[in-house]
Amino acid sequence: MQQYENLLVRVERGLMWLTINRPELRNALNKETLQDIEDAFSWAESTDEVKVIIVQGAGEKSFAAGADIKQLRERKMLDALIPGMQGLYKKIEQCSKVTIAAVTGYALGGGCELAMACDIRVVTKKAKFGLPELNLGIIPGAGGTQRLTRIVGKGRALDMILTGKIIDGEEAERIGLATYLAEEGKLEEEAESVANKVIEKGPVAVKLAKLAIHKGFDVDLETAMLIEKLSQAIAFGTEDKNEGTEAFLEKRKATFVNL
Repeated sequence: MQQYENLLVRVERGLMWLTINRPELRNALNKETLQDIEDAFSWAESTDEVKVIIVQGAGEKSFAAGADIKQLRERKMLDALIPGMQGLYKKIEQCSKVTIAAVTGYALGGGCELAMACDIRVVTKKAKFGLPELNLGIIPGAGGTQRLTRIVGKGRALDMILTGKIIDGEEAERIGLATYLAEEGKLEEEAESVANKVIEKGPVAVKLAKLAIHKGFDVDLETAMLIEKLSQAIAFGTEDKNEGTEAFLEKRKATFVNL
């Protein structure tokens, strides 16, 4: 695994900790940092060493404070049509590994959208979520208008985006934007605890469950149920299914082999 200019990456016990390491700039997401993130995710997809990816920001002031405004200022009309940040976040959402955003401090603009692209969000009370792009004369463009609506509902999404309001971790947890609210000083501990619960499950089943949920969410119910049924058919043909059911009947912990 290579070293990155803007990231700290470590892998231990099936977890890949991906830390955006630009604390002096509130972990702003310039194009170089986004490329580092994409490379790290590509590596994680290629190895069985990684079961869960935990994304966090260096320091306590910011998870990621959004796009680099200096670079944003130079963007032209047609630049918005390239995959860019939206394309990267789609890859993160569709990653076969489970992804967890561990958030304290600011998660604004592209940082908020990064957290929303992850499967699970673990936050502290000091987390600050917002999509203030309208203050810059633009709109959230990395999935914010769509993912926020799907996570918290149309009314709350309209309120947050149109007013540019910033909410803390408690409110984020209350409205469903955050999945877990961790105690201060225990963010990494809580994120790791959640990750370990995932790692205990059948690895193929985890991948299939993610696929069924994401691919079934925006289609009609009949098509979604077919996606679920086909995913289950694959699960039924695995050694993991045999091991999981036998372990349950024998009242022991399952030892999955990822086959």
